[in-house]
Amino acid sequence: MNAPLATPALKVSRPRVAIVGAGPGGLASAMLLAAQGAQVTIFEKDKVVGGRTRTLSTPEGFRFDLGPTFFLYPRVIAEIFESVGARLEDEARLIRVDPLYRLFFEGAASVDATADPVRMEAEIAKLCPQDAKGFRAFIAENRAKLGVFRPVLEKPFESIFRFLHPEVLKSLKLLRPHSTVDRDLARHFSHPLVRLAFSFQTKYLGMSPFRCPSLFTILSFLEYEHGIWHIEGGCGSISEAMGRVAERLGAEIRFEAPVEHIAFDGRRATGLTVGGAHHAADAVIVNADFAHSMPYLVPEALRPRWKDAKIETARYSCSTFMLYLGIEGSYPDLAHHTVMLSEGYERNIRQLETGILPDQPSLYLHNPSILDPSMAPPGHSALYLLVPVPNLRDAKAQGLDWREEAPRFRRLVLDRLAKLGLGDLEARIRYERVVTPLEWRDEYAVGHGATFNLSHDLSQMLCFRPQNRFVGTEGVYLVGGGTHPGSGLPVIYEGARITTRLLAEDLGLRPGPAVPSMGGLAPALEPAR
Repeated sequence: MNAPLATPALKVSRPRVAIVGAGPGGLASAMLLAAQGAQVTIFEKDKVVGGRTRTLSTPEGFRFDLGPTFFLYPRVIAEIFESVGARLEDEARLIRVDPLYRLFFEGAASVDATADPVRMEAEIAKLCPQDAKGFRAFIAENRAKLGVFRPVLEKPFESIFRFLHPEVLKSLKLLRPHSTVDRDLARHFSHPLVRLAFSFQTKYLGMSPFRCPSLFTILSFLEYEHGIWHIEGGCGSISEAMGRVAERLGAEIRFEAPVEHIAFDGRRATGLTVGGAHHAADAVIVNADFAHSMPYLVPEALRPRWKDAKIETARYSCSTFMLYLGIEGSYPDLAHHTVMLSEGYERNIRQLETGILPDQPSLYLHNPSILDPSMAPPGHSALYLLVPVPNLRDAKAQGLDWREEAPRFRRLVLDRLAKLGLGDLEARIRYERVVTPLEWRDEYAVGHGATFNLSHDLSQMLCFRPQNRFVGTEGVYLVGGGTHPGSGLPVIYEGARITTRLLAEDLGLRPGPAVPSMGGLAPALEPAR
């Protein structure tokens, strides 16, 4: 039986909070604020919740994740559910994936990444026997790194003077901010392919391991320490669960309600304009893509740090070319997650950074049907293919036009799948959908088609990133991958906690429940050691 939800506090006048967008950050914010007594309304332009974290369903019975395909570090979202009187495991089923993924190094070897240290050392030894001994040291160091950085990650970072806070200064020795992920990993692993096995995860941020700050070695650490999880029915099931809980707490979700702009009285937000009608609010949370939405939601005069020119010239992540394929038959020998890293990986990265479409692209393939039969009709498979490509702004400089390029590139990536033993794939396709950077921009409202938001280099992190309490306005707050602390589901959920704490403080809401310990959660959510 579900645990009772927290009862919103009774107030003579409940503060009204309007949320733009029902993505993960908006949904988490709605849950937290509704539990604290706010009158919460989410305005969502589409017919479903989730934003990029939604599930696509077809009449043929196939289900695909639109964006994220696995769940990492479930601790944060589990704490959010528990803090409002719900339980994550009552609302969605999480299935641990082992091996985590299969890494296919083109022209070299393949390894099955696993959280089991003994097995993982054996896999590393396939590439470089002497590097196997570096694995446990890497895990121990990054466990300490996450420990010192978590207090920084869990708080707002509104001023450059925050760098002088003792907890920030304490973290610098381990974070090595002027190093890169690849250079940091070289202290543990000598072989470039071993380093690549622990650094390709920077692609989750749309960045290169040769440029990404060394802090982000914690991405691969989180996979090995806390596991990779499949959500039954797709990652959109988590978004749907959050929407259900938010509504049970009294929040309202209005679909097909695109927001035209935020209304202001001077600097103070007074509500939203939707369909020409004004919806009054005491505070507004923006969960829409930052680069796409800010130029029309907030007048430029109220964005002193993020004028139109700065938004246009900021550094953005790469984009992705997507194929969602409903296949007759199954592939039981294909891993749940497969990452194919191209033989010319560094060249591939340089092409992406300069707006050139890779001619030998790396790719990621998701085969969830082997673990979750609900993702495809009986006797069929739902395959999801993701290929990093330049964002639209960088590609424009090279004259790349996806309307012309998409058919050729589709052919190229399908041919590359033959290297994974899928040479017969095309004859078995029963459903197909293509999403290029153009669709990310035009259909899913992603600025420049940059699916991983603003880049995470040092000059666009912490106080240099758009802040949770949006500077220049009163009553406007941000959540999502384009704001502090950054991209990735666990980080976005943490951002929602930061934003809602600030908003509750500003509106005088009662404090939410203390963040609970994980002791009461199901053992399946405990980290594997």
